Amino acid sequence: MDPINTSGKNGKKSNWTLLLGAAFLMATSAIGPGFLTQTTVFTQSLLASFGFVILISLLLDIFAQTNVWRIIAVTEKRGQDIANMVLPGLGFVLAGLIVIGGLAFNIGNIAGAGLGLQALFGISPQMGAAISAVIAILVFLVKEAGKAMDRFTQIAGIVMILLTIYIAFATTPPVGEAAVKTFVPDKIDILAIVTLVGGTVGGYITFAGGHRLLDAGVKGVDSLPEVTKSSIIGILVTTVMRIALFLAVLGVVSSGAALDPNNPAASVFQNGAGMIGLKFFGIVMWAAAITSVIGAAYTSVSFIQTFSPAIEKNKNLIIIAFIAISTIAFITVGRPVDVLVIVGALNALILPIALGSLLVAVTKKRIVGDYKHPKWLLISGMFVVVVMTFMGIYTIIDLFQS
Repeated sequence: MDPINTSGKNGKKSNWTLLLGAAFLMATSAIGPGFLTQTTVFTQSLLASFGFVILISLLLDIFAQTNVWRIIAVTEKRGQDIANMVLPGLGFVLAGLIVIGGLAFNIGNIAGAGLGLQALFGISPQMGAAISAVIAILVFLVKEAGKAMDRFTQIAGIVMILLTIYIAFATTPPVGEAAVKTFVPDKIDILAIVTLVGGTVGGYITFAGGHRLLDAGVKGVDSLPEVTKSSIIGILVTTVMRIALFLAVLGVVSSGAALDPNNPAASVFQNGAGMIGLKFFGIVMWAAAITSVIGAAYTSVSFIQTFSPAIEKNKNLIIIAFIAISTIAFITVGRPVDVLVIVGALNALILPIALGSLLVAVTKKRIVGDYKHPKWLLISGMFVVVVMTFMGIYTIIDLFQS
């Protein structure tokens, strides 16, 4: 996709646009239908103490993503190729997990897009999913697909954040209590922290922006300040959305109103602003889902494009096929819940495998040359790997025992 222009003022402008594009691609990939539901449910359970979960997950997200994006930039290679250099065959395993996971989750994403249009226009979720798929496919049919993807995710991301902030103000949440409990929580929910970290930087998500920057030519040791800035912006955008939704939910439940268990996020918006709020929810759900469809398809294909010149040459067509298959699966079969649950459990292992292999790679001179990775990043990355490995194994054992 679009190589970066680095000359003169236009170069600086293009550079900044690209950094924001990668950040929003990652952020909007993370902010999907599951993100909306998880944030609502955990806030309903933990109340103001959920602020602490957001704070801890923010730190873990930054540790994980900054490591991944910097190592991709330094090696000038995608995640699967770095993994194969660490251990031959590991990259193929990682790519397989990500493609299978991305396809399964994209069925959920396309379903969410259909539900968003249903809330807006009253059409069936299947019809909404088909319309959304066509829009997503059009992004990859334009001549400069990379720039189109960047712009689309930025606009959609800004719209859904602004609408959610509006609902947060409308529900008049106890902001002071939320601020205090963020640092002194009544209770700590480890599962909530791990779920948020996995949902924000797990699976394909943490690689979305890193691979996008690589495609655009932002790579090498000299680009590290920009790469780091872009990675942190991505996490902060996700966090702003999380905080806005957290406060909106907190405002509703603190007032004593009950949330609809079948669609808790929608009832938050409806409680905040009536029928207009419900329409806002439709916009937010659609924007969250459609950008996740685009991010999942782009990043999943980026994990196989280096395995064959034919894939590299036709990657946009394969991305389109990826979206089409997800849509057809939803329309004909629906959301295969059992598959999504199993893939979700396997997804918990993708981050430790991917991040772990990259942390090993960054210590190998044959892979990174003379580059010296900051020790605090290496240690913090190892901490994330250990925590997510433990919780990933726990999740899989729990799944097969239930």
